[in-house]
Amino acid sequence: MQQVCPLCRIRLPPGPEKIYGEATRRYVLVLQMVERGHLSWSDLPDWAQEEVEAVVVGWRTAADEGHASAQYNLGVMFSQGQGVEESVEEAARWFRKAANQGDASAQNDLGLMFTRGHGVPQSDVEAVLWYTKAADKGNPDAQYQLGVIFEEGRGVAQSDEEAARWFRKAADQGDAYAQIKLGVKFEGGSGVAPSDVEAAGWYRKAADQGLAQAQCNMGGIFTQGRGVVQSDEEAVKWYRKAADQGLAAAQCQLGFLLKHGSGVAQNDELALGWYIKAADQGNATAQYNLGVMFERGLGVAQSNVEAARWYGKAADQGNATAQYNLGVMFERGLGVAQSNVEAARWYGKAADQGDSDAQFVLGKMFWEGRGLAQSNTEAIQWYRKAADQGNAEAQFRLTQLLSAGRSAAHVVAKK
Repeated sequence: MQQVCPLCRIRLPPGPEKIYGEATRRYVLVLQMVERGHLSWSDLPDWAQEEVEAVVVGWRTAADEGHASAQYNLGVMFSQGQGVEESVEEAARWFRKAANQGDASAQNDLGLMFTRGHGVPQSDVEAVLWYTKAADKGNPDAQYQLGVIFEEGRGVAQSDEEAARWFRKAADQGDAYAQIKLGVKFEGGSGVAPSDVEAAGWYRKAADQGLAQAQCNMGGIFTQGRGVVQSDEEAVKWYRKAADQGLAAAQCQLGFLLKHGSGVAQNDELALGWYIKAADQGNATAQYNLGVMFERGLGVAQSNVEAARWYGKAADQGNATAQYNLGVMFERGLGVAQSNVEAARWYGKAADQGDSDAQFVLGKMFWEGRGLAQSNTEAIQWYRKAADQGNAEAQFRLTQLLSAGRSAAHVVAKK
């Protein structure tokens, strides 16, 4: 019913709530078409652009009269460029207006703006202030953000206990990202008493919501039997769910289980396919595994050239075993031009990461002066590093050298 002045009986203009409601109705119609893929915010047809402009006028009118939801919605429009020119400064301005009125969503989003330095000067302290206001009102997004803030010690003293407390508040409200964070906390005993059972429970809650990383973690705990009854079949199921969503780590693990026939029929061709998917996303372990598959001709035609190429990709990312294997390829001239210098370089990278095979071979190359300057001292040093890790060849070689040294010393003494 149209409101009228009680004294003069003249019709009053619509109030901010009615203006807001009408603008929101028009906005929702356009939003639904965007969400269904019929329209795009960046290229709206004339009629839709006119609708958005009417929405902005309506919401701005209501916002100027102090309507918090209109202020917040304008912030969202400007932050995402929904039919308007994207402006983080305008977004922050409207979020602040709504936040100052106690709107929890606006307080959280303003916190995010301060965290990222979008539209406002970057300030972790300000971010914490606004997250706390929203979190205290029960906003799960802000509770999750506070968990991250305390975990990393940004704007507050680092505290795993506080991080776990805020993650739990958000997790209890169903926030999947908080649930997986809480699972990690329980798995590692960080800020909470360690519990594989608790970790598994929280991972499952997040996994059941479709979070790929949580599904991958479920695969891991079933593989290891941590907090659940060990089951390769269950591991395959969860890895596949995450892999189907494109998570590289899960694709790599699924390939590994297929290659070894764990929980699923052994199949090198399918394993290769999953390794390729993960490797193409830059997963170093998958790249290394592809190198092995090509080197041995498993599920694919044997190719040292391809093997060396994939070992190289993994090695460049710091995978020690790939670095060692690439050293072998250069030393033997397999798939690459033979080069003792390159071989020694890659053996050295792997050795520096503690690979005992690389340490042993690097010791040999120093002893023989192949690919680098001859040095008995360096050779013995690397033999000793490998031997200390239980490398049998290095232990044997080191024993030989030390025994020969003692014998030489004994001969000199007799003279």
